[in-house]
Amino acid sequence: MNPLFQLEKTDQDTSARAGLIHTDHGILETPFFMPVGTHGAVKTQSSQEIKEMSRILLSNTYHLYLRPGTDILKAAGGLHGFMNWDGAILTDSGGFQIFSLPGLRKISDDGVTFQSHLDGSSHHLTPEKVVDIQRIIGSDFMMMLDICPPGDADRATWVEALEQTTRWAKRSMTHFRNTDPIYGHHQVIMPIVQGGTDLNLRKQSANELMQLDAQAYAIGGLAVGEPKNEMLDTAQFTCEILPPDKPRYLMGVGTPADLVQNVARGVDMFDCVMPTRNARNGQLFTFDGKVNIRNSKCQNDFSPIDSNGYSEMSEQYSLAYLNHLFKTNEVLGLRIATQHNLTFYIHLMTLMRANILEGTFSSWSKDFLQRFESKDS
Repeated sequence: MNPLFQLEKTDQDTSARAGLIHTDHGILETPFFMPVGTHGAVKTQSSQEIKEMSRILLSNTYHLYLRPGTDILKAAGGLHGFMNWDGAILTDSGGFQIFSLPGLRKISDDGVTFQSHLDGSSHHLTPEKVVDIQRIIGSDFMMMLDICPPGDADRATWVEALEQTTRWAKRSMTHFRNTDPIYGHHQVIMPIVQGGTDLNLRKQSANELMQLDAQAYAIGGLAVGEPKNEMLDTAQFTCEILPPDKPRYLMGVGTPADLVQNVARGVDMFDCVMPTRNARNGQLFTFDGKVNIRNSKCQNDFSPIDSNGYSEMSEQYSLAYLNHLFKTNEVLGLRIATQHNLTFYIHLMTLMRANILEGTFSSWSKDFLQRFESKDS
């Protein structure tokens, strides 16, 4: 039995499943969505406000390594102490951010050399150093250094990324097992399955990484430009290969519809910048689709932002008021919109879990997708 993950129920008509993940910073009910706090903060929200919504958030190793740096993080007792957060933390390895710097990075078998986007200084990260940085951060879930190619890359690029990711994963796991947590709480390290949308490559990657016997596995390299149906097919195929007694994390996904469709395919954990980024751009998510708050039709709409009973804050403010806040560039507008979208996403995950446990997920998900997509505007 995996002491990390307890599977409670699998939906009889889909691959959706509900479970519990046991961490030293609390029990996490799956499936769940992680708010993204790249620099150790979810934009416009305090740690206390996030705590009222979620018991886990995501931060980024690359950005924290550059600022504030490992010395400050270690002196603060890790990221938990630094940001006054007593929930769980997952940290991305930073590989995606490094490989998104065209012309600024060089990949070798040893690791990756890159220039800081802040001051141009040169840095070299190895799989081992990424583990060390995340030991200092103190994240509950640590991601291994991997290579994430774009969705439209050719097969040769996918093969090269897969093979390097596997070699780095073996080194990461060896170093992880030869080191200890700094702050006394248990840390989990997660390999990342790559292979583009080539199912044979996904099978190869998953089988190679499963030999590491990790406590949880991630699915990377999706939602990076490939067609939606290929993303869904690849996620389902990969979930069917990965161990059923271990959590599955689909990285960087996605829209509310994406979450529902991938939970149906067996995914347990999600993160995405969409609810926070789109909120700052004036786009709200509701059960009746998306609302563009800058639209003139919101100017005289005094109905609540959302009145579905999951957010007291969303019932307190009208669309007209939020429209006014965005037009006048009031920071309060960003705060309200961000909190609304995050609350919506997390409530959506709660609904999915409840319907899985009740045996009604299949019918509920069809109703949700029909309502959300037919009224989306």
